[in-house]
Amino acid sequence: MRLSRGIPFIVAALLAGALSRPTPVAATPVGEHHCARQERVRVPGAAFQQSACLADLTTAGLAGTPYTDMADQAGLTARGTRTPAGVPGIQIDGYFPDSSRSNATHGWRHDAQFVIRLPDHWNGGLVVTGAPGTRRQYATDPAISDHVLARGYAYAATDKGNNGADFYRDGKRPGDAVAEWNARTTELTRAARKAVAQRYGHLPRRTYMTGISNGGYLTRWQLENHPELYDGGVDWEGALWTADRPTLLTSLPTAVARMLGSARDEDLYAAGFARGSEFLWPYHERAYWGVTQKIYRAEFDPAYDTGCPGSSAGSTPEQILAPCASDATYDYTSRPASVRRAVARVALTGRIGRPLITLHGDLDVLLPKAVDSDMYARMVDARGRGALHRYFTIAGGTHVDGLYDTYPERLRPILPCYRSALDALVSWVERGIRPPADRTVGRPANGDVLNSCTLATPVAPAAG
Repeated sequence: MRLSRGIPFIVAALLAGALSRPTPVAATPVGEHHCARQERVRVPGAAFQQSACLADLTTAGLAGTPYTDMADQAGLTARGTRTPAGVPGIQIDGYFPDSSRSNATHGWRHDAQFVIRLPDHWNGGLVVTGAPGTRRQYATDPAISDHVLARGYAYAATDKGNNGADFYRDGKRPGDAVAEWNARTTELTRAARKAVAQRYGHLPRRTYMTGISNGGYLTRWQLENHPELYDGGVDWEGALWTADRPTLLTSLPTAVARMLGSARDEDLYAAGFARGSEFLWPYHERAYWGVTQKIYRAEFDPAYDTGCPGSSAGSTPEQILAPCASDATYDYTSRPASVRRAVARVALTGRIGRPLITLHGDLDVLLPKAVDSDMYARMVDARGRGALHRYFTIAGGTHVDGLYDTYPERLRPILPCYRSALDALVSWVERGIRPPADRTVGRPANGDVLNSCTLATPVAPAAG
């Protein structure tokens, strides 16, 4: 999606407000079982819900209606990506009890919002996700929802309980906001499974967890802490939070220092940024590095600089994206033990309890893979869970696929590889066909890079 007046992708996501309410999608009957049992589906624990019988649950049918939010999806997919259409069914929008009010979608001004989509033609499965970055529940509609709905899965997504550039203001203790992300994802998964049973007459036979960026972090955390709820997951460049290893708070200060003229290229390489990614740095200086460092530092270490960001990260794009000068010298390792305790509350361990496939682009310059997914793969191995994990590096992939539109000769979208990874996960879980070994998926010299990706030839189940 092209952004007006050059506003970066992340600002569109941070500042996107409540949707207007144009005429809803027509609820044209499309079959004998269209929206059957709609009146029986009640989301357990929801403080409010509203359901709609729709002729098409995909963004092709929902664009321009209250049932999706195109602005909040900006930059996550490349133009020209093919998406399916024509999936009739029920959409349920609502929210769980919550005290914070950062999500203005539907004019509700209420957090812990969710969307659940129940297709008429169900394959027996459920896919759950949480919003990436500081976005909201419709953010991954083109990237995830459309694809899984077309495959027959029910779908559920959460806004994680807080969102926007000031998400860190939610909660009383450092780390509370991120801890809520995990709790809200668990809450939605349990509720969505029961809603599925009300609609179709039985619980889903398979439940998969997946997500992008912060949603990838949620995928890792859920498979570590609640494997009983899921059958497997696909982690698309999940953020890595650990108390005693490199994180965003150790790599991004160097990037902020470069923005302010006090760090060299070699310093970024030492911090984990890939050689060859330099062409992406100017955009990330404008759109990502400063804001990401300051709001996550404010979440885990609010005492470091009480004046920046203070009570708010800002109300204009310029204010939101501006770095804090003090972050250029932020040193996580020298901060009080209370900061590490805050991170430890939400830390990953690598102790996954279900099959997990991880994808990460080698040109990601928001979450450099050398200090993120490379490290997480080692954590999984150290916990003796390597047999449950596959890790694919996507050559030419970066943090958001929308940048492919600017650099089509240098980048490749990760979404087609993600779709292949979902297929590989299902084959692994349901048919015992193991995915290929960890590898780098090369950037093809030709072909439809926007819509196809082959991870490798799968390995058949071992005899016996």
